[in-house]
Amino acid sequence: MDPAAIDQCQRLVQHEFGDAGLLKLALTHSSIAPTRLESNERLEFLGDAILGLVVCEELYRRQSDLMEGDMTKIKSAVVSRQVCAEIAEDCGLCSLMRLGKGMPAADGLPQSVAAAVFESLIGAIYLDGGLEPARRFILQQVGPHIEQALGDIHQQNYKSMLQQHSQRALDSTPEYLLLDEKGPDHSKCFEVAVSINGRHFPSAWGMNKKEAEQEAARRALIELGLLADEGAAQ
Repeated sequence: MDPAAIDQCQRLVQHEFGDAGLLKLALTHSSIAPTRLESNERLEFLGDAILGLVVCEELYRRQSDLMEGDMTKIKSAVVSRQVCAEIAEDCGLCSLMRLGKGMPAADGLPQSVAAAVFESLIGAIYLDGGLEPARRFILQQVGPHIEQALGDIHQQNYKSMLQQHSQRALDSTPEYLLLDEKGPDHSKCFEVAVSINGRHFPSAWGMNKKEAEQEAARRALIELGLLADEGAAQ
């Protein structure tokens, strides 16, 4: 492999490999490898697991208000094949790959191939230097995607928005009060209201408690002037 390409890749990931063979392997597609065991496929498998671990840990540490479901949505978006491929293309990894003659040019690579080189490089960094350099590289590359996904979740998660404001500005945590429920067991509706520091906000009905709490939080945000009133949910 061209030493200049190795140097370029090491500058890109900000990690100097003790074992340059790992870096070479990470950039080797099966189309040019003598056997698939001598391609980046095994490193891709390892890197995928490390990528998921780092993203999950980052979300857990940074976002104490997110429930498992929201964290799962964000993780799935951030580690998706599409995002990994975009990162590989944007940072120039695709142009450094070793490809067989039948493969298209770097700018025309299938999404799966581009995503795989990003994950395999993560695996190579981990094996060469451990978790910390792998974490630094991952967060440097996926950080903006995490922020975007968090923004999307928070725009939709009124309970999260209300909790953040309440804790920051009011030094309190919202309390959700179940006021009423109607209907048969298989099709109940619930009425919920939010209380913050003894202040009660307009109640809301929902087909389940989570839905009612979200709508109650939305109405509280409107009452607090933090959200435009676009009409109550039906």
